Amino acid sequence: MTETPKLTFPHPPARPDQSPDFSAIEVPEAGILDVPPLDLTAIDARPYANGMVRVLNDAGKAVGPWADYIADIDAEALLQGLRDMMTMRVIDQRLLNAQRQGKTSFYLQCTGEEAIGCGFQRQLSKGDMNFPTYRQQSLLIAAGYPLEELMGQVYSNQLDPLEGRQLPVLHSSRDYGYFSISGNLGTQYIQAVGWAMANALSGDGTIAAAWIGDGATASNDFHSALLCASVYQPPVILNIVNNQWAISTYTGVASGKARTYAARARGYGVPALRVDGNDYLAVAAVSRWAVARTRAGHGPVAIEWFTYRVAAHSTSDDPSAYRPKDEALAWPLGDPITRLKDHLVLTGQWSEERHTQAEAQIRDEIVTLQRKVEAEGTFVNPKPISPATIFKGVYAEMPPHLRRQRQEMGY
Repeated sequence: MTETPKLTFPHPPARPDQSPDFSAIEVPEAGILDVPPLDLTAIDARPYANGMVRVLNDAGKAVGPWADYIADIDAEALLQGLRDMMTMRVIDQRLLNAQRQGKTSFYLQCTGEEAIGCGFQRQLSKGDMNFPTYRQQSLLIAAGYPLEELMGQVYSNQLDPLEGRQLPVLHSSRDYGYFSISGNLGTQYIQAVGWAMANALSGDGTIAAAWIGDGATASNDFHSALLCASVYQPPVILNIVNNQWAISTYTGVASGKARTYAARARGYGVPALRVDGNDYLAVAAVSRWAVARTRAGHGPVAIEWFTYRVAAHSTSDDPSAYRPKDEALAWPLGDPITRLKDHLVLTGQWSEERHTQAEAQIRDEIVTLQRKVEAEGTFVNPKPISPATIFKGVYAEMPPHLRRQRQEMGY
């Protein structure tokens, strides 16, 4: 007797009325994977794509070959990385509060994912270009982007360098290697590959970094980008941030029966690694390796950053409707800020007292800065940008019909 064919519907490990359950996640020991050669092939990348690169063990000690690979990163650089992450988290908190107070329309946090953007950006060089989603603002923080402009763009006020042309959190800054964000996820994956192809032809030595979330890997653009990267071998790093949730949809819907997202890239002939995204040292180490490989002309590489989206998808989302409220506390890879802080305390380069002082100092700096930015206009206290700005930034020389329209408006 044959069984009737049935459909399978992936389910998250726990729903709101259940206890968090991450027992299905395999967390390998830190330090067990070696550092592969820069010319790693997709075939030889299997253990890196199916495993997980980890540097910090549960005791906070840096162990293994990848720790040795970045042994030259001194305490000052690690403390800067810690400050980058702490700054990002405070900004997230303050801008979330501002949205709840009606001062801006929309905001997206990257809480719990700070190590990925902050650690990755520090390995890039001027001229390299990120093609981010709306949850990679930590790249800007680590790049030294002016915080007045970052906040001003969210409020769309006088300090907004985009002059109101983009929605909140859809940043853009060519000078800081941050390609204009599109709200349609997946589009920038193919744009990054195309940009890398063009730069390879120009021979200027710069590389591209594409960013996508786990949910958007189900889009056609993801597969098109992988195919083109595999065929033309451009200098691009294909980042996949697997934070377990695509808005309210569990990551299993996008992954299917694939073991990892990194393994999916191998199917296109692109070597891939899977990394503990909450381990700042692992992020720095693999990012350095990937940048060196790509810049040396060995072609594309994919990286799956394994992490957890602690906050809501956005200010329009209520995660308590689809997952346990305390699920983030049960995440087996911990908090990226706490883990780097504990490592620095363990090695005698930091202390709990200095960390508490730094938290207060950063918070005071951001609060003061936010007040300055809000004085230039919010939804509660609007100071509209001149309508004349809509005529700028499109044509090198304004066409006559637009000049007439601007004059008719009185500008």
